[in-house]
Amino acid sequence: MSNENHWVLTIACDDRPGIVHAVSGACVAAKGNIGESKQFSSPESGRFFMRLELDTLASRTEIEAALAPVVEDLDADWELDLVQRPTRTLVLCSKAGHCVNDLLFRQRSGHLNIEIPTILSNHPDLGDLAAFYGTDFEHHTVTPQTKPDFEARVLELVAEHDIELVVLARYMQILSPGLCEALAGRAINIHHSFLPGFKGANPYRQAHERGVKLIGATAHFVTTDLDEGPIIEQNVVRVDHSKSPAQLMATGQDEESRTLTEAVKLFAEKRVFLDGARTVIFR
Repeated sequence: MSNENHWVLTIACDDRPGIVHAVSGACVAAKGNIGESKQFSSPESGRFFMRLELDTLASRTEIEAALAPVVEDLDADWELDLVQRPTRTLVLCSKAGHCVNDLLFRQRSGHLNIEIPTILSNHPDLGDLAAFYGTDFEHHTVTPQTKPDFEARVLELVAEHDIELVVLARYMQILSPGLCEALAGRAINIHHSFLPGFKGANPYRQAHERGVKLIGATAHFVTTDLDEGPIIEQNVVRVDHSKSPAQLMATGQDEESRTLTEAVKLFAEKRVFLDGARTVIFR
């Protein structure tokens, strides 16, 4: 079947017996062939999560009609979408271009199913990079006085482009609690992960001075608790004493790019579910 007949269905509800049977029966009633199905029952929260893909010649209206009595009975949060529809994504950045470049390259190459209508930055440095990929770029200086205006512009772009995901691609500003709440569950951040957790302007030099053995990166949802949001993806690579600060930085940036892109990919494919302070990921 064509992409127009390939759907992804996600469901989250309180757990109880018979959910898989009921949902599968509704898909069959819509003349759907289930090609992928994954589910998880969370013992901590008592929530049930399900993601399935189905092929059917039925219309969206017909599929939704078949599902309606089931999801109503389950009191479920659910979403039905075409598998190949790109996720509308707004990227926030500052000066570092490695994560932005990776997102734009993989979008262009067809390996990342997102659509980036514009990039918003607090510095002009990455304007040429955005232009190379043919993506609109805005920059506005952010100070304590202008920060509310910048964040208001973020929300304007979210509304204007019907944005589904906001990606902080090394955007070096802390979002206000109000913006965090407005973007809850649809904003992803990336940061380096060391043990110990080095902070400040030059974490890789600190890492070199302390002789770290592992460099990693963590992609997580943005919350009002700084760098404490539910984790989507993590990666790590082993290093040793021979690595200079510049080499550590290059290695770390590779991990940041890889980790952020994978988190965005999982989100765009509707494989990420929030379960309280953690995530359920269907790979």
